[in-house]
Amino acid sequence: MKEVKLAECGLSYAVVSIMGPQSSGKSTLLNNLFGTNFREMDAFKGRSQTTKGIWMARCADIEPCTLVMDLEGTDGRERGEDDTAFEKQSALFALAVSDIVLINMWCHDIGREQAANKPLLKTVFQVMMRLFSPRKTTLLFVIRDKTRTPLENLEPVLREDIQKIWDSVPKPQAHKETPLSEFFNVEVVALSSYEEKEEQFKEQVASLQKRFHHSIAPGGLAGDRRGVVPASGFSFSSEHIWKVIKENKDLDLPAHKVMVATVRCEEIANEKYASFVANEDWCQLEEAVQSGPIPGFGKKLSSLLDTCFSEYDAEATYFDEGVRSSKQKQLQEKLFQLVQPAFQSALGHIRSGTLDKFKEAFDKALKGGEGFSVAANNCIGSGLVQFDEACTDVVIEQTNWDTSKVREKLLRDIDAYVATVRATKISELTSSYEEKLKQALSGPVEALLDGANRDTWPSIRNLLRRETESAVSGFSAALTGFDMDEETRQKMILSLEAYARGLVEGKAREEAGRVLMRMKDSHDSDSMPRVWTGKEDIRAITKTARSSSLKLLSVMAAIRLDDDDTDNIEKVLAVALVDSSPSSNATRSITMVDPLASSSWEQVSSSKTLITPVQCKSLWRQFKTETEYSVSQAISAQEANKRNNNWLPPPWAIVALVILGFNEFMTLLRNPLYLGVIFVGFLLIKALWVQLDVSGEFRNGALPGIISLSSKFIPTIMNLMRKLAEEGQNPAANNPQRTPSKNSYNDGHAVSSSASSNLTALDNGTEYASPLKDE
Repeated sequence: MKEVKLAECGLSYAVVSIMGPQSSGKSTLLNNLFGTNFREMDAFKGRSQTTKGIWMARCADIEPCTLVMDLEGTDGRERGEDDTAFEKQSALFALAVSDIVLINMWCHDIGREQAANKPLLKTVFQVMMRLFSPRKTTLLFVIRDKTRTPLENLEPVLREDIQKIWDSVPKPQAHKETPLSEFFNVEVVALSSYEEKEEQFKEQVASLQKRFHHSIAPGGLAGDRRGVVPASGFSFSSEHIWKVIKENKDLDLPAHKVMVATVRCEEIANEKYASFVANEDWCQLEEAVQSGPIPGFGKKLSSLLDTCFSEYDAEATYFDEGVRSSKQKQLQEKLFQLVQPAFQSALGHIRSGTLDKFKEAFDKALKGGEGFSVAANNCIGSGLVQFDEACTDVVIEQTNWDTSKVREKLLRDIDAYVATVRATKISELTSSYEEKLKQALSGPVEALLDGANRDTWPSIRNLLRRETESAVSGFSAALTGFDMDEETRQKMILSLEAYARGLVEGKAREEAGRVLMRMKDSHDSDSMPRVWTGKEDIRAITKTARSSSLKLLSVMAAIRLDDDDTDNIEKVLAVALVDSSPSSNATRSITMVDPLASSSWEQVSSSKTLITPVQCKSLWRQFKTETEYSVSQAISAQEANKRNNNWLPPPWAIVALVILGFNEFMTLLRNPLYLGVIFVGFLLIKALWVQLDVSGEFRNGALPGIISLSSKFIPTIMNLMRKLAEEGQNPAANNPQRTPSKNSYNDGHAVSSSASSNLTALDNGTEYASPLKDE
């Protein structure tokens, strides 16, 4: 079959077989009729069996392709009388595969009861009954060595003999009344003797040969072609038929045809699948699609698949249509299963590429100032259009694969990215406005709380309202670009307002934690440090400073950010902490309970409470303890200042001195020299006092002052004498005409003036600072 390339013929081929008695010239007829080279009998060696078994050859110069089978002769002595098994098997095989069966018979056997062709015809008709639904075969009776009797006279006798044989053959019940014409087309032809009239024989054979040209065409010599097997399956079909015949089973030709078609179509499908898998273009395409998108992927793959399917159709086109379609569908499923991963990879590249392009376009649109929702909708629309266009480039024509799932995944990825960017942008926007609120509120609120007074909380409320309205206005306008529902938008605005309020409340709680330090600073700034001259009313100043601290404590005790926030905290603190004389305490203890013995304020919720009444009481006690020392130091400093500035003795002492020292005073008036000496001594003592800073040294205690003065006394005396000597020399050098008494007077006056000025400056510059403040 491979040698004659039968597989390429499709259904355009015919099979001719010849049967007849042994040594009847079958091989000679075939060689002359079809140009074959079957072995012929050598007449000079005697008549014997020449052809054994079944031989096959292709006819030369006959279209369509015609195969001829030369069967072993019947009634040969080599096989014996009883060995008819092979005769029947070969006859059945010839009838099953042949379109035309040549019955080679002698002319002198026509009309004879015991002619050699009758056993042959009986064999043919008997095996015909073993074929289920057989096709209609042409029986061409070739009358050899024709005599002078015309063919017109021989043919009726032959047909009558054939009919008798058909009627005598046992038939199944279904074909009891079936005429011979239902199974066979009977044709008769006569040929002259090959040995005696060779030329005439060859002319007649040449004429007969013309009938085999286009034998399968309508009206041709071949019979019914319904059961023909495609040429590519002929080899397998013949093998299977012979196997069934050898097993002495009945042949079901329609079922055999389906079986052949099934096997052969499956072989063709497997061959095409293997060919596709090994195809170099497919291998390159499969490898390339793993690394990136391929332009024209769908067209390239569709072309490869189309070629594969076309080749299958070309080879399997003549087989049973149902079987062919079934195997083609299986081939398609296998190939589709093979290429689907590559198709999915191509779609994956398109999806990822489209997503990257969307991200780039979306980010660029946002940077260009385009609104978020507008940019998102525009970019999503263009991205999906790009995806759909790209999908048309990878769609495989032979499939109906849906890309909607990949498209939905792309849309989910895009939505997820948009949601992420949206959350980031909204977070940045919220953080921006929160930072603006923080800058606008933190400093001013802290300053207002630092200078607490009656207008502190109203001012904070106005500030909070003003800054919050400004921020909410800008924030709300910015949110309109995000195309969000009104409920979400209101939640975000309320969240921003809550942040602003929480910021103020947090700052208030932070300042409340430092209220004691604020109270002490307020107290010290109102009362200390200052120069205590002895004229100030320290207790009044202390009372004023503590009232200010109490005001600060009342302001910091609760949050008052709502317009309807009213309380009597200041009054309660004033009554409980300031008006606390022993008599009032005794009266209050009898008439009422301590108002600060509670953990909450009246008319103030716990969420707005910064300092509870109990904490206020504890803070005030600590505050008084820490400021009492400052007050006592201020009083001590005031008394020390009075002592330092009061050099005159008490009035009674002055009167006693005047009365008791009248005589001494009169003595000084009578002798002015004593008065000059006393004056000079006073000036020296005054100068020593100033130089030694006696009052300053004794400020730290008597013993340290005495030790310090004793160590500085001699150096101060020497320094004072040196200055006096220098002052005395300078006037003498400038005014030599002046009298010594005059110069002495001037020197003494200068020293006195200098000492006096220094003393005055010291007196005026003396300050007494609070020891607590110094610390």
